[in-house]
Formats: sequence, structure tokens, C-alpha cells
Amino acid sequence: MSTTIPRRPAPVRGRLRALAAAPAYPWCTGAVLTVGAVAELSAFPGSLTNGAAILISTASLMWRRAFPPVALVSVAAGLLSFGADSSLSIAVMISGLASCYVLGRHRVLHPALLIAGGAFGALAVNLWHVLRWARDDRLPDVPPLGNAGSLGLFAEAFGLSAVILGAVCMGDAVRSREETRRERAHTQAQLIAEERRRAAEAERAAIARELHDIVSHSVSMIAVQAESATYTTPGLSPQARDGFQQIAGTARASLAELRRLLGVLRTPAPRHTGTTAVAATAPQPTLDHLDELIDQHRAVGGAAELRISGERVPLAAVWELSAYRIVQESLTNARKHAPGARALVELDYRKDRLALRVTDDGPGPPRDGGGAGGHGLTGMRERAALVGGSLTAGAGRDGGFRVEAELPW
Repeated sequence: MSTTIPRRPAPVRGRLRALAAAPAYPWCTGAVLTVGAVAELSAFPGSLTNGAAILISTASLMWRRAFPPVALVSVAAGLLSFGADSSLSIAVMISGLASCYVLGRHRVLHPALLIAGGAFGALAVNLWHVLRWARDDRLPDVPPLGNAGSLGLFAEAFGLSAVILGAVCMGDAVRSREETRRERAHTQAQLIAEERRRAAEAERAAIARELHDIVSHSVSMIAVQAESATYTTPGLSPQARDGFQQIAGTARASLAELRRLLGVLRTPAPRHTGTTAVAATAPQPTLDHLDELIDQHRAVGGAAELRISGERVPLAAVWELSAYRIVQESLTNARKHAPGARALVELDYRKDRLALRVTDDGPGPPRDGGGAGGHGLTGMRERAALVGGSLTAGAGRDGGFRVEAELPW
């Protein structure tokens, strides 16, 4: 049984790729090619036009990465140098190949246009050489078109066109391969994200099941026992009977909220209607339910008052829920840390924000600062920050405890 080992790039190949990707690579190679062109011109001097065209063709390659269209200048200068002289410089051959590759690699123009333009330039240079041949009395006469061997007059055009075609196609093929790699990497990243999302959904479903099994059963038992105690316990006073009924009602309300939370955890993704995502869950509490919240607080022995100022503004669900939860947690803290204290809930609808204040006349925060960083206060601050607001909590101006929040919209 054979094991297939994935092929890894050879160390030399990896070093060459790193070298070609270096920022200084185009500058160094262009400079070296220009120095080689100068050495070639020194050994085989030609016309001034030929020398200038050769140097422009090689030197312009130093900017090929920063500005790929400069390769058009390099190709044009190379064809000009070949037209000015009957021989093709080695430096021009190298710069021409590199320039055609750059043009295809960066898709400066459509490959068909690049090849057609290069073929036209090669044909123009070829015809110029033929005209020079016809004007030179020292050379034999140019064979008329259509005679045997007349196609050989255009050998230069055919050869240059074939070289341009190969270089442009090679650059375009490299570009296509890199785009395919990027698309493949993007698709793979999407698949990994989808797998992670599904794993998170599975984890949320598992958490929902655990919460349902652990908490829901216990809360429902509290509701059932509190409600049945009013019928099974003889000699209960009306106050005690009402207390048991309130315990049962609070337990059922908590169970309803717990089931709503479990529904959110179990929901794999929201339903989309147009541009709005609608979760398949029951409605969340809003500020319209504050009266019920105050009544619940009073029913368990707390004293509370609700004051609303300003014109009621319908807010988005996340603002309504955040404000409701802040008030709910503040009243819970008042019952927990200042039993019997009187709480005051104030809502002030302003032009661009909702100002919320919950105060009580209890003993206030501990002098040593203990309990100031509880999870309840942290959760309230997070809810305020969720809508771009802020929340402060601490000792009230006249004693007791104070929670103030500003929720802009």
C-alpha cells in the first residue's frame, strides 16, 4: 500500500519566487539589462536613433511593476531600434520578451489587441527593411511578390509575431492561473467559514438542549408547586395565597422568556423578507411593557414609580430591548441589595436620544467598593454600548444607588 506525499516546491524554486516578488527586483533587473545594453552598444556601435531606442527599451523596464503600461514604450522602442538597424540587439530581444510578458501578465490591453498591435508593428518594421533593401543598389533586386521565395521577405514579421504571441500568451496564462488560485482560496475560506458557522449552530443547539433540560424543568416545577400549594395547604391567609400565585406567575413568565431565548439559540439563521431579517421567535419586550415590569416589582414587595417625559418615540427593537433590560436589571439589583427601598424609573425622550435613570433610596453601594463590578452592571453597560450609548452607575446624589444611561438614535 503506497502513501501519496504531496509535492512541495523545491527550495531553489521557492527562493526564486521570493526573489522575483522582492520590491527591488524590477529595478535591479532593468538596471542590469541597461548596463548590458550599454556594453553591447560600446562593442557594436550604431546610429544615434538605434542607441537611444535600445536604452529606452531596457531602462523603461525598471518601472514595469509600478506602472505596467510602460511596457508598451519598451516594445515600441525595441521595434524602432530594429527598424533603425538591420540587426536585432540582444538587449532589445530580452527587453521585448519581458515587456510582452508584462503586458499579458497585467492585462494592460486585451491579449488579442496586444498580439494584433505587435504583429502590425513587426510588419511595419519588416516593410521598412524591404524598402531599404530595394533602395540599396549594392544589394540584389527585391523579388516581386508572388514569385518563388517572395514569402521569405516577410520572415521577420512572421518570426516577431510568433515571439510576441508566445510572450503575451505566457503572461496571460500566468495571470489566469493566479486568479484561479485566488478564487480557489476565496472559495476555500468560504467553505471553512460555513463549516465554522454550522459548528457554532450545532454548539448553540447543544447549549439550548442543556439549558432546557437543566433550567426549564426546575422552573416549571417551581410554578407547579407554588400554584398547587394554594390548594393543598390548609389555613393559608389571603396574603400567602396571593404570594404563591405571584411566585407561580413569575416562574411562568421566566419560563416563557427562557423558551424565547432557547428559540434564538436554536434558530440556525434568520428568515429574510426583502432587506429585513426576521427571526422566527416571539416578540421581545419593549418599553410599552414597563408598566407590567413595575407591577411585578411591586407584587414582590418593592416600591417603584415610573415617570415618562417628552414625546414617546417608537424606537428600533434593539433600542427598546436594551432600555427594557437596563430597567429590569436595575430593579432586580434594587430588590437584591436594597430590599424595601423605593425605586424611581425615569424616561426622558429627547430630540436625538433616550435618557434613562433608575434610582433608589437604599443604603447605596458598599463603602469598600465591593460588588461594583458585578455581571449585572457589566451586562447593562454592554447593552448600552450595543446601541452606541453609555451607562454610569454609582451612589446617588441624595444617597441610594443610581443608574443612568443615554441611548442615542
